[in-house]
Amino acid sequence: MKVLLLSDNHGWVDDGILKHCAEADEVWHAGDWLNLTLLHALEKLGKTVRACWGNVDGQDLRKIFPEHNKFTEEGVTVWITHIAGKPGRYNPKITSQLYANPPKMLICGHSHILKVERDPALKNMLYVNPGSCGIHGFHNVRTALRFELSQGKILNMQAIEFGPRVQKITE
Repeated sequence: MKVLLLSDNHGWVDDGILKHCAEADEVWHAGDWLNLTLLHALEKLGKTVRACWGNVDGQDLRKIFPEHNKFTEEGVTVWITHIAGKPGRYNPKITSQLYANPPKMLICGHSHILKVERDPALKNMLYVNPGSCGIHGFHNVRTALRFELSQGKILNMQAIEFGPRVQKITE
C-alpha cells in the first residue's frame, strides 16, 4: 500500500500536493489542517484519509478526526498525533502510554521539520515527522513523505520537496 504523509498545510493546497495525493492509496495527515479545503479535495480524489487534528484546528476538524489516531495497517502499528515531541524528549502527555506500548511507527507534525529516526529506547520504533507542506511557518522548504507498507514492513520511504515556503516575486 502506498501512503502519502502530510502535516501542517495550514489551509494551503496546490497542484503539487494533489498530484502526490492522487498517486497514493491512502493519505495520512498529522494535523494543523486549519480548514476543510484539503480534506474536501482528498474526498474528490476518492482517497482514504487517516489523520488527527492539530493545535490550530477548530471544532469542524476535531469532530472528524481524533487527537490520537491509532491503527494497524498491513501489519504495522501506527500512532498519529500532532504534538509528540521527538526521540528523547517526547510530549509528557503521551510518554507513559508510548513507553508502555510503543507502536512500530509514531507519526507527528507541529515542528515543521522533516525528521525520520529510529528510537532504540522504544523497540526501534520509527519516529516520523513529514515537516510542513504549507506556506505558513518558519520552515524554508515545503515537505512531505511517501512510503509503502507491506507485510509488517515500512518500505521505500522518500522525502518530497514541494519547493520553497516563500515564493520569490519576479518582474
